[in-house]
Amino acid sequence: MSCGCKTSGDSAHSCGPKKTANGCENVNTCGNSYKLSVFDWLSNINNPTPNRCDFVEVRFKNDRKSFYKNVNNIPLHIGSVITVESSPGHDVGVVSLTGELVKIQMKKKKFSEESALKIYRQANQKDLEVWQEARKKEDGVKLEARKIAQRIGLEMKVTDVEYQGDASKITFYYTADNRVDFRQLIKDYAGAFRTKIDMKQIGFRQEAAKVGGIGSCGRELCCSTWLTDFRSVNTNVARYQQLSINPQKLAGQCGKLKCCLNYELDSYLDALSDFPSSSTTLETEKGKAFCIKIDVFKKKMWFAYVENSIAWYDFDIDLVKKLISKNKRGEKTLPLEDLKQPETSTHSIDLIQENNVDRFEKKNRGNRNRNNQNQNKQNNNQQGQGQGQKRNRPERQERPERSEKSENQNTHSGNQPKQQKPQPQQKGPVEKVEANSDAEKKLQSNPNKKKFKKKYPPKKDKNA
Repeated sequence: MSCGCKTSGDSAHSCGPKKTANGCENVNTCGNSYKLSVFDWLSNINNPTPNRCDFVEVRFKNDRKSFYKNVNNIPLHIGSVITVESSPGHDVGVVSLTGELVKIQMKKKKFSEESALKIYRQANQKDLEVWQEARKKEDGVKLEARKIAQRIGLEMKVTDVEYQGDASKITFYYTADNRVDFRQLIKDYAGAFRTKIDMKQIGFRQEAAKVGGIGSCGRELCCSTWLTDFRSVNTNVARYQQLSINPQKLAGQCGKLKCCLNYELDSYLDALSDFPSSSTTLETEKGKAFCIKIDVFKKKMWFAYVENSIAWYDFDIDLVKKLISKNKRGEKTLPLEDLKQPETSTHSIDLIQENNVDRFEKKNRGNRNRNNQNQNKQNNNQQGQGQGQKRNRPERQERPERSEKSENQNTHSGNQPKQQKPQPQQKGPVEKVEANSDAEKKLQSNPNKKKFKKKYPPKKDKNA
């Protein structure tokens, strides 16, 4: 009745939803056995001592594990589904570790061998069916338990529900800030679910480990994959690592400070042991200077004057120690600018830009204005070139007829008397020609209308 999973310590090698020849058909049976697993690096090594370890590590739902004694010397390996002793009845779990590493884990967790319960047998088909049917009810029981707690008015949150292997007991895991009175709640739970009720309070970190999720680093939460013990994390850890005290960035999904802040703390403490105190002040000839920044990896300290904190000067910690020892003797050091060239703009301007919300918009606006100016210059240059080409072209000579028309139009627009063309001088007496009709008068008044004479010839007098 064992599961055919390998000892790889990876959840990808679990049985999955397929039913094997040994009878494992649920992901919950084998999938949870590889969560927070320990790699058995002694599995391929033969034990030279005749003494055999009779204890095995058994994993239940999520991260709950315990150690049991193999009294009947049943051949077990990692992934075997077994039935173990419980109070009351029995429970069903999956073997997660065997061999000599079990003793190391028991010693690490300070588990006494006398309190270990015993293993009954390998789980049979009936045990597996009862266990799987109980697991299917857990989600509905959790929702109903939350409604009952809310109806009573208790300030608590039911995080997880776990059925025992024989469905004779339900364990409710909850989180609460204060103490909770369960007298009425347990009565309502027992009447609703008709089984034994067990309440266990867990912390917010344990809640995140049970629920799981993705951290800000993009990986699965450490508490739900490999982290087994939770150490306290305070704000001093962030100060040692020169991090800004921002609760939104330093807090994890549990609402507490991230556990990963403790990972590199020892390295930072070793590096900071060579640094002077961050509250160090230097007495210079120009005035007092205080420490404004520390770079742990470059082993440098930045100082600035009290009166002018814009200019920053970086020094190695060896030079800073010499300056401090000189101040202790009552001597003032040289000004900071004589000791080191200032790095004013690189650090101060960057800090100002980081705190500015519109820093990206201003850059874009500047680029847009520059682009617009460049486009305007190009357009002006093109227009100038076009005008130059036009100027270089020879001007066309106007025809005399057009000039006459323009002169006549100008005379009409100014309401001046009409000027007739000077007629050639004739020899002899000049006879006055009278206009026979109105059409001839119009032609004489406007000599440019030649077509009018062709279309409308002068009328002949009937009396003539």
